[in-house]
Amino acid sequence: MRWVGFGVVVALATVMTACSGSSTVATSTPVTPAPSAGPAETTASAEPSLPATQAAAADPCGQAFLARLTPRQKLGQLLTVGVTGTADAVSVVRDSQVGGIFIGGWTDQSLLTAGGVGQVQGAANIPVMVTIDEEGGRVSRVANLIGSAPAARELPDAMSPQQVREFTAERARKMKELGITVDFAPDVDVSSQPDDSVIGDRSYSDDPNVVTQYGDAVIQGLHDGGLGAVIKHFPGHGSGSGDSHTGAVSTPPLDQLQTTDLVPFRNLVGSGAGVMVGHLDVPGLTAPGVPASISPAAMNLLRTGADYNAPPFDGVIFTDDLGGMAAITSRMSIPDAVEAALEAGADNALWITTDEVPAVLDRLDGAVTQGRLPEARVDQSVLRVARYKGALTC
Repeated sequence: MRWVGFGVVVALATVMTACSGSSTVATSTPVTPAPSAGPAETTASAEPSLPATQAAAADPCGQAFLARLTPRQKLGQLLTVGVTGTADAVSVVRDSQVGGIFIGGWTDQSLLTAGGVGQVQGAANIPVMVTIDEEGGRVSRVANLIGSAPAARELPDAMSPQQVREFTAERARKMKELGITVDFAPDVDVSSQPDDSVIGDRSYSDDPNVVTQYGDAVIQGLHDGGLGAVIKHFPGHGSGSGDSHTGAVSTPPLDQLQTTDLVPFRNLVGSGAGVMVGHLDVPGLTAPGVPASISPAAMNLLRTGADYNAPPFDGVIFTDDLGGMAAITSRMSIPDAVEAALEAGADNALWITTDEVPAVLDRLDGAVTQGRLPEARVDQSVLRVARYKGALTC
């Protein structure tokens, strides 16, 4: 099937931004007043509130799109998996119809430079998101192909937001030419931690208004260049106790996040970007041992916006990597984690290999059959993802 292209998504993102107000924030914008923190979840299976998209599956356009997919293919659309190269990517798309593939530092770049993406899209019933986490600085996968970019922390001293938008747009156009469609960027964590810490120089500033300005510039630049953007790591990794790649991470309590870490998310959820939820234990929000990426309470906070004074978010919720980060893998298997994340309310589960895809789909099939993962929620997420990636435009 021919790739629809992220130009459609940019148009949709523009409409979404217009409907919710401009996401551009002036330098003098004060921190949005914060409400008191809501109560923590009591169980890992609490049902998050669902927004207006609950009726989406009932609309004729959505129904027609869903009818093109088998139940197992619908579940495949909710997965994004890291691939080693063209053969691996074609195989997982052909056999499992996953919704997205992820380009990591380990991925053979001939996938991008020798026509591999076209082969992948040719194996897909529904266009595939080709994702990457190209932030610049030390998190850069294709600098050798598109040029390098400074670390986020360097940008406020080096460029204006408008210059960052233009610089990002040029890099986005080069990524789009390679077949990439979604960049898991910008990182809108607020942090003063040392440059070489897990967030560190990936953060624009310890000032949430500066983070908002520069995060917005990157989002708009990515959209200008034809890519989807994803802000991360909700509800904020910048003040976390450690590195979620190596173990469990606790943040300050939710009420303390209200005037710092949550501010950029509050300001940018209407920008048309997706949101990536981190593996973060948040006192006052998540239950013990249930990080935000698999927490119904965290998903509900993002969806409704009510307990952090933000607009409701009805875009795509991505998880952080569920297969290569000890904050999750020390607690559960990939199939367990994917099921928990989707049941909690995430739309798309991310991990970095293809080996577990059949086992994950078997687990999700069982979760739907047994009622743990409602079919209506699966349909909701399929439609959100399809609209985000431009596969559904009505």
